[in-house]
Amino acid sequence: MPKLAIIARSGAETVVDGETGLSVMEIIRDAGLDELQALCGGSCSCATCHIFVDPAHFGRLPAPSADENDLLDSSSHRAATSRLSCQIAFTADLDGLRVTIAPED
Repeated sequence: MPKLAIIARSGAETVVDGETGLSVMEIIRDAGLDELQALCGGSCSCATCHIFVDPAHFGRLPAPSADENDLLDSSSHRAATSRLSCQIAFTADLDGLRVTIAPED
């Protein structure tokens, strides 16, 4: 099963098996990591599942939609590798993906 590495705000790293077909947000939630609020449940209508994707992996992701970009613009912590984890479908091609949970706004 492909792996997803999740770095908490504290810097602690957790590596989990990522079920393909789920979003990165769902995998983080199912792993029991509660730092990711994901208030909208994955409907791309908030930015509470904001993550930073490791630069080495960022190019492996499809481009964000206009809606995702607009929501990321609302964050005071937006970075070059910011994404909403609900908008990243986890696939076998993303094995080894590393993400860091962004600070809360």
